[in-house]
Amino acid sequence: MEQSIDEVAEWQALGSSDSNAYRVSDRVIDMRRSVRPIRSVHVAAQPQSVVFDLEKSALIVIDMQNDFCAQDGWIGSLGIDTAPARALIQPINRTTAALRALGVPVIWVNWGVRADRLNLSPGTQHPFNPNGKQPGLAGKIVGPARTYHVLQKDSWGAQIIDSLVQERSDIHVDKHRISGFWDTPLNAILNNLGVKTLLFAGVNADHCVLGTLMDANFHGYDTLLLEDCTATTSPDFCLKATLHNVRFCFGFTVISSDLIEAISSAPRQGQANFAPESAP
Repeated sequence: MEQSIDEVAEWQALGSSDSNAYRVSDRVIDMRRSVRPIRSVHVAAQPQSVVFDLEKSALIVIDMQNDFCAQDGWIGSLGIDTAPARALIQPINRTTAALRALGVPVIWVNWGVRADRLNLSPGTQHPFNPNGKQPGLAGKIVGPARTYHVLQKDSWGAQIIDSLVQERSDIHVDKHRISGFWDTPLNAILNNLGVKTLLFAGVNADHCVLGTLMDANFHGYDTLLLEDCTATTSPDFCLKATLHNVRFCFGFTVISSDLIEAISSAPRQGQANFAPESAP
């Protein structure tokens, strides 16, 4: 007796996401991936406007953590002004809310280093402890409000700042290098989600945001940097150079309000479906 393949939606799903899953039964394994309708978005960008598929997009928010953004975090303890990072809270919250409402994944990529530092090379540790006399990555900081370890996984310093809204559906990835792709599951997660276009936000624009965006470009993803959702504690010329390099070499830059307006008219997420076929 023939078993119709177009009935597989009633079978059990086997996979980590709807876009990359088998449908299985006792007799047949359907390896086709589900297909959703394209949801085209046309947004103003530099150096050219961009049309992309919202269905195959995700937002990556980088390093919006206490150690980089809170006044009493590690960066603040060095006397560096963290106000530029905290100024991103409202535009990031508006952007994440708009994207979540349309089913776009929000991925938080943050430093979260091992306590023993065994996977951190001297070259990775040096920028955080240039003279060997500072706490450095996973080093202890004793402050008036708390004692914690710098950017150590699950520590206060590695936590996302409270003012940023997170949801249970959000995805979290720990990193231990400037790039969020190096030795992390980020690329595998994006592949399972069927993502092709990445939107970027967070800090520091000229360090971890740019490093991750460049690696995304090298992996073949399309990249859009949200200008007003990224900042740096570096001098102003570093941000200008970052924007130039993204536009010239690695992708496009977009204003979040333009993105939110553009996606407001995008179709809602459609039902996944399979091509109607049959098999013995």
